[in-house]
Order: sequence, then structure tokens, then C-alpha cells
Amino acid sequence: MVDVAIVGGGLAGGLIALALFRTRPELRLALIEAGKKLGGNHRWSWFNSDISDENLDLLGAIRQTQWDAGYDVSFPQFDRALVTEYRSMSSADFHEGLSRLLPPEGLRLGCAAQALDAQGVTLTDGEHIPARVVIDCRNFTSSADLSGGWQIFMGRHIRLDQPHGLERPIIMDASVDQLAPSGNGGAYRFVYTLPLGAHDLFVEDTYYADDLALDRSALSSRIDGYCRANGWDKGEIIGHESGILPVITGGNFNAYQSALRIEGVTMAGARGGFVHPLTSYTLPVAVKIAQLIAKEADLTGIQLAAMIESEARQHWNRTGFYRALGRMLFQAARPERRVDIFQRFYGLQGPLIERFYAGNSTLLDKARILAGKPPVSIFRAISALRSPGIPLPPEKTA
Repeated sequence: MVDVAIVGGGLAGGLIALALFRTRPELRLALIEAGKKLGGNHRWSWFNSDISDENLDLLGAIRQTQWDAGYDVSFPQFDRALVTEYRSMSSADFHEGLSRLLPPEGLRLGCAAQALDAQGVTLTDGEHIPARVVIDCRNFTSSADLSGGWQIFMGRHIRLDQPHGLERPIIMDASVDQLAPSGNGGAYRFVYTLPLGAHDLFVEDTYYADDLALDRSALSSRIDGYCRANGWDKGEIIGHESGILPVITGGNFNAYQSALRIEGVTMAGARGGFVHPLTSYTLPVAVKIAQLIAKEADLTGIQLAAMIESEARQHWNRTGFYRALGRMLFQAARPERRVDIFQRFYGLQGPLIERFYAGNSTLLDKARILAGKPPVSIFRAISALRSPGIPLPPEKTA
């Protein structure tokens, strides 16, 4: 019997386990992960302004790369340097940190869950782990109850023969060729580059696309071309990652919750709806929810499930503005002209951009983002804002 069983050792599940252990070390935990390592194969990045000082402390014992001098963006019409501090954490460092910080008896790696209920977790090998509280942090599953598009990416960690000379991250290089509709459709494309060391770079090709399709060969070829154009083609590949994230632009969130609800089981992470709808960022809200669960660790499973489900609905309501912008992105702008929306946004004031990424845009921020001549047809913009969005295909996992 354990006090808390957490199913899914990704970002959300791992942070919940860490927050619980730090706050209530006497609790018996089981962090159940189907893979052999926590966090999978990912890299999470965030702006320092996304997270409060209290919540940043939760991440303090896990190795991160940080850039205190800010970051750069590049668009067809301008380049810009912004001063916001930036952070990044690899899944390898996440796994190492949690393996060091959490009690080893609480880590159940290589254990896939077959069934969850309010009384515990049954593994695929038949073992049942009884628990007072069960938290479901498995992957997001798309649903026809939600609408939107997709953020598709492939990243590569490169170790160069010579120093690259890049001192700051390039968060968005949208001066690259955009993708007009053809074959599987078009997309807004940008390249994201992190200088991880004097010789090390992480280069990621990212797309805001209508279709759920990851063409690894095409993305790899484009990364090759980008690195070659920047003189970064002499070295070795250390690692890589790829993925598909939902960009949620609308839907019936109550119906989505009802379809996935397991009575008495708390649903957290992206599966629980805790994402930034437009950027797909999960780390800031994952830290917040982990701290909240740790604070309320004495609740029963039914009470905690109800509280976090209510928090998810509040998060949904708070982020409606970003879903509306997402509908403008996917439905009002032609794929190859979606760059105009981001180019206009990055011409705004730095503090507004910070609050946007943190999901804390003020009414004045929202008015400023929408003011002036829109970078898309006004008729298409109005139609997109009135639209419920394009349903995400069901039974797909991102």
C-alpha cells in the first residue's frame, strides 16, 4: 500500500513526485513509468519570468542550462534581441535529478499500467499496487471534443569540431523558408537553436501545421541544410528528439474531461489540460500543479481529483484568449503567411511578450495584440474568431 501512486514519469508526474517528497517526505510514493528512464526523450525550455520564485525552487536541484543575457529572434523583416532570461532542461538531466532526489523504492521504471482506479494501479504483468491516491499523468490523447492544429518538431544535439560562437539562444528563426500547402499541407516554420556549450548546439526545426504528420526524412534534411548554411556541419550528432504537440484552439472541455475521467483518479499534466494552448508549453503550469498537489496531500483521492479537475477548468477559462489567437493562426492565415502573425507579435514590447508566454496577459496586453491592422484578412479573422475550430482527430497520441 502506498499513499500516492503516480502513473507516468514524464514532466508532470516527475515534478509531482518531487514536490510531494520535498513537502511530505514521510509519504510512501510510487512513480510508475513504462519506459526505462523518467522524462522520455525531450527538452523543456522556459523563460525565467514564466515561473514564480517559489516554484522555481522546485527545479533548483535539477541541472539546467541558463542564459541570463536573454535571447534572439529573427523574421523576414527584422532581427531582435530580448533581455528575458532563458532556461532549458534535458530529459537526461531530469532523469538523473529525480533518480538522485527521490527514494529509490518509490521509482517503478519499466512498469506499464494496464488499469487505474481510485483504489490503485494494476500493471500489465498483473501486479496490483494499492494506493490512497492515484494520479494519472499519462500522455495527452487527442479528442474530437477538442479543436486545433499541431506543433511538430525534430531536434538534434550536435557537437562541433570548432566553437560555434553563438552566445545566446535563437528562440525563433523564422527567416527560413515557409511551407506553402502541398502534399500533407503547409505550415509556419521556424528553427530554434540553443548553445549548450562552446562546441555543443541543440537545433530544432518546428512547424505549426494543420496535419498530424511527422516526416522525419524531410525535417532531418532541413536541419542539415540549416546547419550547413550556418557553418555548423562539421561534427557529430550526440542525440536527437522529435514529437507532435497539440495546439488547442477550442472545443468542449467538459466533454473532454468526462470522456477521460476515472472516478476518484486525479488527472494532471497535458492529459489533464494543463498546457499553454498556443505555445504548447507545459513546464510552468506543471510546476504550479505539482506544488498545489503537494500542498493538499492529505486530501482523499476523490477530493484531490475533484479539486484538480476544477483547477483544469479554471485554467481552460483563463486561457481562452490564446485559443482564439490559435484559431486566427490556423484558420485565418494561409500557412506560408502565418509568419506574419508572429512577426507582428515580436514587434511588441518585451514585458508584454513575457506575460504572453507565462499565460498572464492583461486586458491591455490583449487589446494591444489585437489593435491595428491585423496581419490576416479581417473577414477571415472574424470568421476564425467565431469558429469553434477544426476538431482534432480522435484516438491519436501526441
